[in-house]
Amino acid sequence: MDEVVKNTKISIFKGKKVRKRIYKNEWWFVVEDVVLALINSGDAKQYIQRMRLRDPELKKGWVQIVHTLLIETVGGNQKMNCANTEGVFRIIQSIPSPKAEPFKRWLARVGYERVQEIEDPELASKRVRAIYKAKGCSDSWIEKRMRGIAIREELTDEWKNRDVGSNREYAILTAEISKATFGMTPSQYKKYKRLKRENLRDHMTDLELIFSMLGEVATTEINKNKDTQGFDENKKAAIEGGGVAGRARKDLEVKSGKKVTTERNYLKRPEDRKLVK
Repeated sequence: MDEVVKNTKISIFKGKKVRKRIYKNEWWFVVEDVVLALINSGDAKQYIQRMRLRDPELKKGWVQIVHTLLIETVGGNQKMNCANTEGVFRIIQSIPSPKAEPFKRWLARVGYERVQEIEDPELASKRVRAIYKAKGCSDSWIEKRMRGIAIREELTDEWKNRDVGSNREYAILTAEISKATFGMTPSQYKKYKRLKRENLRDHMTDLELIFSMLGEVATTEINKNKDTQGFDENKKAAIEGGGVAGRARKDLEVKSGKKVTTERNYLKRPEDRKLVK
């Protein structure tokens, strides 16, 4: 499946991360994450294999229940087995775990929230804001983060409309903007900040977010004004748009005497506290 993934959301059940994404207007959950949330073992793949062996009906209907979707991971987007709410309920039936009932209630609530978000998209934005607020983010940072999400979506919509086809091409264009803006690709940036599975932009400072937005909004503007078509033209626009932000960043660094890029993580982990000035 070559569908472009705009983002992967993460829900938390009893401290366990469950990745999910929208597909055909409903939530689809990573099967391995669901299983890990319900078992004591750390090897979800092996557990799923045994589960299918002891449940012939589940094994027979597996291809109808589970679909391979692109999910954002640390190493980039990867194809992973996912199931919708109905499919996850069927899988849970084969897991003899005391955690199953609370998980069913949690899953039903998540599904209901998605229905609410379809009817009123503003609810999704409110929930994201509430999550960041609970993590201790300031209102001003949250505003920038939310604006950055909107700018990113506008850019990816432009790419889609301008015949940039595959998810791999989106990643390449994003890397070009980042290199021109910060001198680092997103993967290099994550290493610089010592991140693993975390979302890079969730760990950017206010200034880093601002220059990320500038690079992407400049790219969108160039795309529109030059009517770029296809990968090659859009790659050139990405380099030019990132260059606009990169030159502004360097100018600020010269004038302020301080680098914009920082190893400090905005959502600080305990080991990062020594980096905070």
